Amino acid sequence: MRFLLACLGGGQRLLLLLALGLTLIAAGFSLSGTVVAIAGSVDMEALAETGGLEEQALGDPDAPVTVIEYASMTCAHCARYHVETLPALKRRYIDTGKVRYVVRGLPTDPRAEAGLMLAYCAKDDYFRVSDLLYRTQTQWAWVQDGRSALLKTAINAGFSQESFEACLTDSKLLDEVRSMRNWGLERLGIEAVPTFFINGMKHSGAMSIEEMSAIIDGML
Repeated sequence: MRFLLACLGGGQRLLLLLALGLTLIAAGFSLSGTVVAIAGSVDMEALAETGGLEEQALGDPDAPVTVIEYASMTCAHCARYHVETLPALKRRYIDTGKVRYVVRGLPTDPRAEAGLMLAYCAKDDYFRVSDLLYRTQTQWAWVQDGRSALLKTAINAGFSQESFEACLTDSKLLDEVRSMRNWGLERLGIEAVPTFFINGMKHSGAMSIEEMSAIIDGML
């Protein structure tokens, strides 16, 4: 993961509509699905900032527990978490006012950048589009013709070809996506996705609902 993130840390701007045609293997760089045993604290002032895009959030702003997620839309373990754990977490804690859930992007490759950009271009439909991208990840994230595959998914989400291309050629948005990613890497010390900050404590790995509950219940 360090190698992949370091490769994405600088250099020339990627032309996403061309880069989407590459065959990428980002899933191979993510952590195993088990939770890393060591949890650590973080600079709370740095955690309060995103370094780029406005974060997306669900739940009561005054909830006793805040969970901040950093994930990449091409990370297989992130997708599994979003499909298997997050819906249960939402029912049990977010919808009941116990957890405020904050989502920030840490894209690990050009296709992940594109997916995050599409979710932001969807504006109020961010979570619906994000959920669709995670659930259909295998259909667009690693196939050879990534552009066509992602366009098909975007059209299913309500984009036109014109709005799809306008989104992915928005250089300001791409800069903001990368700024958010770099903030997570450089200021928060994130080395893998997904990473969660639960009331300021850092936990890495795709956790199950049981593992999340064990942490959250101790804070309520």
